[in-house]
Amino acid sequence: MKSHSEILVPPHSEHLWRYTPWKRMHPTEPHDVPVSRQMSIIGAELIPTDLPPSEEISRSLLHEMSKGEELVIANECMTLDIKASGHITASSLKVVAKGHTQLMIRLVGEAGWIGLRIHGEVLSGGSLSVGFVNQLTSDSIFLRSEDWVVHRDARIEHATLSGGGITCKSDVRVNLVDKGAECAVAAAVYGSQKRHDDHHFEIHHASPNTNSTLISHAACDDSSRSIGTGMLTIDEQCHQSEANQVFRNLLLSEKARAESIPELEVLADDVKAGHGAASSPVNSSQIHYLMSRGMNREEAVGVIAEGFLIDAFREIRNKDVIAFLRDELTLHLQCLVI
Repeated sequence: MKSHSEILVPPHSEHLWRYTPWKRMHPTEPHDVPVSRQMSIIGAELIPTDLPPSEEISRSLLHEMSKGEELVIANECMTLDIKASGHITASSLKVVAKGHTQLMIRLVGEAGWIGLRIHGEVLSGGSLSVGFVNQLTSDSIFLRSEDWVVHRDARIEHATLSGGGITCKSDVRVNLVDKGAECAVAAAVYGSQKRHDDHHFEIHHASPNTNSTLISHAACDDSSRSIGTGMLTIDEQCHQSEANQVFRNLLLSEKARAESIPELEVLADDVKAGHGAASSPVNSSQIHYLMSRGMNREEAVGVIAEGFLIDAFREIRNKDVIAFLRDELTLHLQCLVI
């Protein structure tokens, strides 16, 4: 296994780093492993552990920068508050989910650079609903890598609400390794000012009779930019599987930008797979209607954006996770209006 310093810097032609180059996300120089501060994680008792090494460049960096901690959840509801402080901070978390569980993660803080790696698995017959909220201050740089393994007849729901930080790069991957495994992945991204948010998703169907959905919505205001890329792979012999991904973008200003690139690699025959992407400006008639009801323009746009973003979570079944994300989104939009 190569060390981080031995891994080549990915070129712009590499799909994962095409829109947000590695040099832009590294806290110092591309091959350095800077000294970092461990983030404070409140809400659970964590056990020191080792996460698996990786030759993917962001995972390699976070592996060498941070100490691994393990969280085992069994038939419970848990909320983790992760606080990032200092100049450079990083953490690595291993999650093992047994039975039917839910995990809410709230990331806050004013650190200049934040790195978070999560490696998790949902054991056979279980279910895990994850709600992840990025509430970092507006000048933070955030690098996030997640890997989830879903076993036989298990299900993961993974929903992200991203509105914090100035430059964010997230790489979320789900591996459906046995029959009956399912996942529903969702993201809602709100961009304001000069915020740059790049989300990459990979869902790998490695066994027959597996199902997945991926829904990503981005609402971009001011001069913000959102990038969403998705890769759904169905291996050979993985028959009777179903995979769908949809990217939608709502442009709230003329200077806002959004790109969506959904991709499919289907190597089996008896499957259902689809993908789509669409971008559109905010509907002026909807704004005029809400303003006629007493709202100012900022409030009207906020209401439209909120409904658009919440719709990204329509495949998430856990009502507690939906309520958590809705409350966090409402608070975020209210703070922007104020």
